[in-house]
Amino acid sequence: MAGVVVCHGSATVRERLVVTSIGVPSLAPVRAAATADELLALARRIAPTVVLLDAHLPGAGPAEAIRRLRAVAPSAAVVLLAGPEDGEALDRALALGARGFLAPAVGRAELAAVAAHVQASPVSSPPPGGPAVPHPASPLQESHTTRTEAGVGARQGDANPVLTKREIEVLVGMSHGRSNAQIGQELFLSEDTVKTHARRLFRKLGASDRAQAVAIGLRRGIID
Repeated sequence: MAGVVVCHGSATVRERLVVTSIGVPSLAPVRAAATADELLALARRIAPTVVLLDAHLPGAGPAEAIRRLRAVAPSAAVVLLAGPEDGEALDRALALGARGFLAPAVGRAELAAVAAHVQASPVSSPPPGGPAVPHPASPLQESHTTRTEAGVGARQGDANPVLTKREIEVLVGMSHGRSNAQIGQELFLSEDTVKTHARRLFRKLGASDRAQAVAIGLRRGIID
């Protein structure tokens, strides 16, 4: 691997994540950046395999940072450091090719799982002006969504909702009565990422809770 770059505007968070990442051998070397410009400077010297990116990055912001990073290191897997309240930033990041998100307080075990997934699911070079696309065999392929799949411009309760593969898998897990944590364990995702997929599929189906989402999914033949 070419290592990880922790790009976060908070020195405290940045330093903690660097220390946490150092404990994951597959993420070495670990480098840090406080701004998009610093991230790009590091990426030009050695293209990172993983970028942990602040959802509230000062200056250019995360979306612009991803766009600029794609021109320098198109194969870098971007993981947004965000919380459930950062839905808008996450939607934009996913539309630009981000692989998902982690809470800024992420632990070493979860970072190790992210590293393993990235190694098993490389990102192919994007077409000019387009987002990066995970390798077809990638178990994280569903983390990449187009703007339509992400729900940008989609109507709530669309009569013909288009769910991503991962959203369907999350919905199936719900239909089996599994918790978000259990679904995450089965799909090798963080619980926060499962919650994000759940939020998006609720919006697409026009559902207010898990039970209603499952009922709609069964009625429309999305799940069996």
